[in-house]
Amino acid sequence: MHKIAIIQISEAGKGVAQTLKNQLNATIIDRGDVGTRWKDFDAFVFIGAMGICVRTISPFVQDKHDDPAVVCVDTFGLNAISVLSGHVGGANALTQTVAGVLGANPVITTQSDNAGLWALDTFEKRFDWPIASEDEMNDCIFAFVNKAPTALLLEVRDKGTDYLERTLPDHVTLVNDISEVDPKKYRLVIMVTPFKRYAPQGVLELHFVPMVGTIGFGLAHHPENYEHIIDEMDKAIADMGILPCANRYCTIDVKADEPFVEELRDEYGKEVVFFTAEQLAEVDVPHPSDVVAKHVGTPSVCEAAAILGSNHGQLIVGKVKGKNWTAALAFDKKHLRQRQGHVEIVGAGPGDPDLVSVRGRRMLERADLILYAGSLVPRELTTCAKPGAVVRSSAGMNLEEQCLLMKEHYDKGHFIVRLHTGDPCIFGAIQEQMAFFDQNGMDYHITPGISSFLAAAAELRSQFTIPERTQTIILTRGEGRTPMPEKEKLHLLARSQSTMCIFLSAAIVDDVQQELLQEYPEDTPVAACYHLTWPDQKIYRGKLKDLAKIVHDNGLTLTTMLVVGESIDNRQGLSELYNKHFTHLYRKGE
Repeated sequence: MHKIAIIQISEAGKGVAQTLKNQLNATIIDRGDVGTRWKDFDAFVFIGAMGICVRTISPFVQDKHDDPAVVCVDTFGLNAISVLSGHVGGANALTQTVAGVLGANPVITTQSDNAGLWALDTFEKRFDWPIASEDEMNDCIFAFVNKAPTALLLEVRDKGTDYLERTLPDHVTLVNDISEVDPKKYRLVIMVTPFKRYAPQGVLELHFVPMVGTIGFGLAHHPENYEHIIDEMDKAIADMGILPCANRYCTIDVKADEPFVEELRDEYGKEVVFFTAEQLAEVDVPHPSDVVAKHVGTPSVCEAAAILGSNHGQLIVGKVKGKNWTAALAFDKKHLRQRQGHVEIVGAGPGDPDLVSVRGRRMLERADLILYAGSLVPRELTTCAKPGAVVRSSAGMNLEEQCLLMKEHYDKGHFIVRLHTGDPCIFGAIQEQMAFFDQNGMDYHITPGISSFLAAAAELRSQFTIPERTQTIILTRGEGRTPMPEKEKLHLLARSQSTMCIFLSAAIVDDVQQELLQEYPEDTPVAACYHLTWPDQKIYRGKLKDLAKIVHDNGLTLTTMLVVGESIDNRQGLSELYNKHFTHLYRKGE
């Protein structure tokens, strides 16, 4: 909600009104101004009796798709009630927000919300899914909320389809093809696809079009009737069986001042991206043209621009020609349902399964193969795997065996999660794997994770940066079998007296201590953190002079983080620093 008006009906509701005004960045208006400002706000929140709220708004109510959201709150702030424009207009969501601010009871009467079912009539706005075709929306909603057998056809992937798969109700069945929608089995089919599809006779149809396409286009110089070009492009691509599904349009930079480009931006609200002839010329396309190369310096504009604009995605519709234009359509590979394989390198976090990122957990739930670093990552992180997924530990496997296993699944079109401890970019050993993926043309991506050095700070209850004392955190390791670069020897890094987090070094702690003592005072605080966030976590504090003894006496070897620096457990001087640097946050005498 961008603009919210609050109507304080009586003086008794002043406290509630002020709280909501401050928390929601809202505007308080008089009750008598509601009619004249009905279209000025996205939502109205009444503080007072429901009857007064209803009588005030009744002359102005027209349609749930156009009316603002209306919420009513009693003067004690005990109940927040969704009054008008339910989930379509955002009243239900605002009711939850208002209730959260006040600690109130949210009162929502919409059947789908109370049943925990999808609000189908919100998908168009919520996910930017235009509706291609539908039977009467109310008929579809009635069938759905009454749990009539429903088929769900998803032919691309985006955040909306991920949500549907994650929250699939019991009466909804995911199908792979429209031919699976048997009228004897299903009453309703919900389709999320840019492809033309038609429900069998007797089955209610609700067809959403996800905006996942990128159109590359070429233009004649200042073409006449440019106002009709986008419609002509849509029709030509629709003749290939693809509905209008592009929010991004791409072309060569010499066309930046064409009126058609301005129309795309200003009238249609489309993103327009430009590439140089040199960039376009590097892209292999199915239909190069010597004539185009002669005139603009690249053998392709529309196909090459579509491919580049979709992050080197898949060309769905090759070059089509109009009177004054050419166009091609491509999809970013992330939007493709896995007809080809994909590898997601996921940071598992420090060990606690609750500390993997939300995105990482979703990747694990979706994977056909989970290959996890078994010596460092607890198996409990993989218990969310879907039925039928292959879950393997890489402990005992060499690099070649790991890569060949991933390639085997990749070639089957599987979604693969390579699960690494902490964050993969910190001592994660992913560089060799990425080189293999690059050499074999495999699609991959990295999901970051929470590093163990962050878990160390949290478990030590320490702030690793102290104003005016240390503003640097060094992540490094001691020199074991793998040599350290000469400029990164521990004693050289120690000269800064920064907070230092030392990975993979418990087995060589005597050497580590000796190097650190060359620069740090011997009474510098240290901590040896074993299995951070694991059930058997142990943390040992002490002074630098005793670091090796701490490690040896407690038998610490693998998965131990060594931390050194005065920031550990530091609480000294904080009030003075606060008073010095944050006086602008208070006034004298307050």
